[in-house]
Amino acid sequence: MTDTTAPEEGTDTLTRLEQEGEIAADYLEGLLDIADLDGDIDMDVEADRAAVSVISEGSSRDLQKLIGKDGEVLEALQELTRLAVHRETGDRSRLMLDIGGFRARKRAELAELGDKAAQEARSTGEPVKLRPMTPFERKVVHDAVKAAGLRSESEGEEPQRRVVVLP
Repeated sequence: MTDTTAPEEGTDTLTRLEQEGEIAADYLEGLLDIADLDGDIDMDVEADRAAVSVISEGSSRDLQKLIGKDGEVLEALQELTRLAVHRETGDRSRLMLDIGGFRARKRAELAELGDKAAQEARSTGEPVKLRPMTPFERKVVHDAVKAAGLRSESEGEEPQRRVVVLP
């Protein structure tokens, strides 16, 4: 006789996200082997998505190749990794990939930018328009502005979409 009781929703989601992380880690390990690059894979679940990081014990110069200019290669690798997960699970993945701490550093810089823009909008009473950003960058800035107690919105069309901080 089989057990037909469904697992709790949170447990089921966590298991699915852990599976995504495992598939992504296997894919990235293969990629590192092909590229003859050294790196360790760290997996976690953050904010309802699988988070996978490639870290290096030695020189991060090797990993810099996987980040590229302004994270362009990292973005492409994230999409390829998401496709690999989709191929295995049949589900669309929101997996977040970081390499060499690039996204973590970028997140801190963007949070500071959002906070400064919020301060400027508050002191001048005028909307503050920021430079065009990727969806990841805009999300971090929106979160920082909200934490500062103000509202923000995105305007424009990709790739020129930007955050506007409202007083």
